[in-house]
Amino acid sequence: MSRIEQLINEIEEYIDSCKYQPLSNTKILVNKEEMEELLVELRLRVPDEIKKYQKIISQQDAILADARTQAENMIADATAQTNELVSDHEVMQRAYAKANEVIEDAKREAQSILDSAVGDANNIRQSAVQYTDSLLANVQGIMENSMDSTRQRFDAMFNALNSTYEVCIQNRQELAAGMQQPETAAQNVQTEYAQPEDEQ
Repeated sequence: MSRIEQLINEIEEYIDSCKYQPLSNTKILVNKEEMEELLVELRLRVPDEIKKYQKIISQQDAILADARTQAENMIADATAQTNELVSDHEVMQRAYAKANEVIEDAKREAQSILDSAVGDANNIRQSAVQYTDSLLANVQGIMENSMDSTRQRFDAMFNALNSTYEVCIQNRQELAAGMQQPETAAQNVQTEYAQPEDEQ
């Protein structure tokens, strides 16, 4: 098992061990530092895994080159046998027939080797691509979960700040109203003392 598969298993086990948020059966509480450590190592390991499977894919060229070399050697051997056979004039006709048969057999076997090599190379490439896509899909799912968790924490923080902001506004309005009441009381007192003078 590669390190990147171990990391994915660790992340899955960590997520399974997390507690659910209150009143929720789907949302969990995640330790940010632990999750970030796992994600950082995963991010560092993914390129190495991709390079590893790119190297496997590149091996298909070596497989095809080896198959071509084998085919060329077989054709060369068949041609050499043909030259030896046709050198004898007494069996020239049989030599031509035998030479053509040897060459045709060599071509068929060479084509079979090439077909097998192409099939092997394609299978290796397809397996590597599928594995890499599976890794990237797991990373994408982990990042989506992390983004959802971050968005939820941001919404909660915003709601708390907004509530505090509204309390501040209400307190200032109450203070402003309290400051106006003493002025009104002073005016009433002045009016009461002024009335006897007017009556005199």
